[in-house]
Amino acid sequence: MSETAKSLNFIEQIIEEDLEKGYSKDELRFRFPPEPNGYLHIGHASSICLNFGLGLRYNAPVNLRFDDTNPAKEEQEFVDAIKRDVEWLGYRWDTERYASDYFQQLYDWAILLIKNGKAYVDSQSSEEMAKQKGTPTESGTESPFRNRSIDENLALFEGMKNGDFEEGTHVLRAKIDMASSNMLMRDPIMYRILHRPHHRTNTDWCIYPMYDWTHGESDYIEQVSHSLCTLEFLPHRELYNWFLDQVYDSQKIRPKQREFARRNLSHTVVSKRKLAQLVEQNIVKGWDDPRMPTISGLRRRGYTPEAIRNFADTIGIAKRENLIDVSLLEFNIREHLNRVAPRVMGVLDPLKLVITNYLEGREEWLEAENNPGDESAGFREVPFSKELYIEKADFKEQANKKFFRLKLGHEVRLKNGYIIKAESCTKDNDGNIIEVQCTYDPKSKSGSGTEESLRKVKGTLHWVSIAHALEAEIRLYDRLFTDENPDGHKDKDFMEFVNPNSLEVITGYVEPSLKDAKTEDRFQFQRIGYFCVDKDSNPKKLVFNKTVGLRDSWAKIQQKD
Repeated sequence: MSETAKSLNFIEQIIEEDLEKGYSKDELRFRFPPEPNGYLHIGHASSICLNFGLGLRYNAPVNLRFDDTNPAKEEQEFVDAIKRDVEWLGYRWDTERYASDYFQQLYDWAILLIKNGKAYVDSQSSEEMAKQKGTPTESGTESPFRNRSIDENLALFEGMKNGDFEEGTHVLRAKIDMASSNMLMRDPIMYRILHRPHHRTNTDWCIYPMYDWTHGESDYIEQVSHSLCTLEFLPHRELYNWFLDQVYDSQKIRPKQREFARRNLSHTVVSKRKLAQLVEQNIVKGWDDPRMPTISGLRRRGYTPEAIRNFADTIGIAKRENLIDVSLLEFNIREHLNRVAPRVMGVLDPLKLVITNYLEGREEWLEAENNPGDESAGFREVPFSKELYIEKADFKEQANKKFFRLKLGHEVRLKNGYIIKAESCTKDNDGNIIEVQCTYDPKSKSGSGTEESLRKVKGTLHWVSIAHALEAEIRLYDRLFTDENPDGHKDKDFMEFVNPNSLEVITGYVEPSLKDAKTEDRFQFQRIGYFCVDKDSNPKKLVFNKTVGLRDSWAKIQQKD
């Protein structure tokens, strides 16, 4: 095998083999086919990146097709959200399609199957059908309606379409093999009656096609060359091909279904049903809550399209499912934001610091780099004054030699500013420190070029000037679930692992350069972590979401391994 072939994932190898066997690149077409019954999540990101990535690799079109065959669960809101997320990730689809575009064609083909003796109307209850389906080790039994005449089937199916029957009274089933070892081949349902308005077709239809009937035929209509699904659809491949056999024209491209493994993320769930449950029970505040693994939630939390694409590329495409540690996702956003996020100063747990020998009423504007790793990012000015806020954790009256922050009788440097020395502190009636008094060395200003400015001290603290600081609401997020695999316990419901402390809301203070920050602007709060402006922000109140801390826990895990 060539080095190039070794570097391809197994899906790409399949495509390369097909090209060698006679496919032309002009015949390649891919699709991303979400059901609009919820928001896309991080699991979908792999499928999006795979399909659209193949489109880019082979200069082939990629359709965005909505599998909108269940009006009971699907809404236009979800269609809009999906389109927004795919575009935000940086991808453009060739054509926007809907399974509902093909309702008439699917119905016409279903009529053809009935006429060919390949489909029949079953009038059993769902419970009766489940019993006669059999088990994986025992064959099923035929429906008492399996051998209805073609004319009777056609009449009943037309009545289903026209709304003559109540929901649950009839279904259309494919007539395949009730003894098949693949239970999906035991006369699967093709249509059910649903008297529900559809978000696109309204009340035009009273019957709706099932996924297995719709999926492959939609691929065929669109002339998709490679239909890529997650691993749970592997048993469906035989049925996918059987349905194609009934309509296939040898002059056209025959879609090929292939499967790849779903990648699950630790400390979360990615089932749309379970995500909807979190929303409906107000565990989170909507599908775009920053604790949610939805793409909208990650975006609101401060994740970038680049980080999510890099994450998808890092975990790759595989044939076996596994649980990906959320720390790897955090590693990717940390890596990207470290390169692009402007540096600012914010204090989240403020302690007042007074520089006693600094002139009352004086203020200075100190020059600060926006991003030390990017010269083009330039500089900004930060106000400095007599009274500052520092973090409470950055001061102790007494501490050992390993504490390199501020303690009585010792010096630290204020970021971009002066060297200060702690002289005393003030406490409240409960013994809590409420103020620190310091002196500063006027000749030690950073960047001034004086001998004193080059003097080395072991600690550097971030700070904000009290007179100039902006008050901000800070939302600190933790794992949504306390267990790394909340979905993996047969004897417990995933809701039992919801973390009651997944959100902490505090008041912090940030430098005034953030006054005009816009929704989704991302920053590094120096020495703390990365933060993003939330959509709840307004000119009177800044709101920041913590994206991720500065510490790289993923690297530590790798070192242990």
